[in-house]
Amino acid sequence: MNGVRAAARLHFTKKEMTFAVPLYITGVAAVITVLISLMFWRAGSSIGSPEWISGSRSNASIASWLGGFLTYMGVQSVATTFPFALTLGSTRRAFVGGTLLWAVGTAAYLTMVLTALTLLELATGHWFVGFHVFDVSTLGSGDVTRLVPIVFLGSLFCLTVGGLFGASWTRFGPRGPAVLGAGLVILTLVGLVLTLPSLTTALASSQLWWLVVVAVAVVIAFAATATVHLLRSATVR
Repeated sequence: MNGVRAAARLHFTKKEMTFAVPLYITGVAAVITVLISLMFWRAGSSIGSPEWISGSRSNASIASWLGGFLTYMGVQSVATTFPFALTLGSTRRAFVGGTLLWAVGTAAYLTMVLTALTLLELATGHWFVGFHVFDVSTLGSGDVTRLVPIVFLGSLFCLTVGGLFGASWTRFGPRGPAVLGAGLVILTLVGLVLTLPSLTTALASSQLWWLVVVAVAVVIAFAATATVHLLRSATVR
């Protein structure tokens, strides 16, 4: 357990990347969202109308920008930190455990930040002017009970999957991520072909949300397990 904590602390030494850069990205995405809202307002859209709310909530910029960065951060957490961790005496299993612990901590941090910003937006009547920045569909449409699992599991998903791609590069070189990406796409399509009738039924009965939660949890567990196996025989460069 000490080795796991040591590996997690090693990741957390990158304080700016872990804690500050996600805030920068969130801030830039928020400014762009406000500017786009101003553009539509100047074009004649009515703030607060059903059309305005529907259109504003379809904005996915913060989720997509953060998702892309978190995936990159997951890749580098393995690809660049793994060799350094081994030189400091970490075991491969402890490194993966510490990386997963760091990912959980990072996901919890982002969940708290976005929850606080969403509550502030709701408390101020959408920043006093009716602009939807965090009260969007991809973040639960202002429902904190939906936002928390979406942000936490979504962040953990991006970090662990990114870590898996980083591990594939560490183990097999440039061909690793290419083969892994192609394999995951094929498996996803096959899974959809086999389960599409059941998914259609679940969607019609409003049960899709828990299927998504289960699917994300399975992917996170698979990514962590696969990362262990890949790094077990990876050569330190």
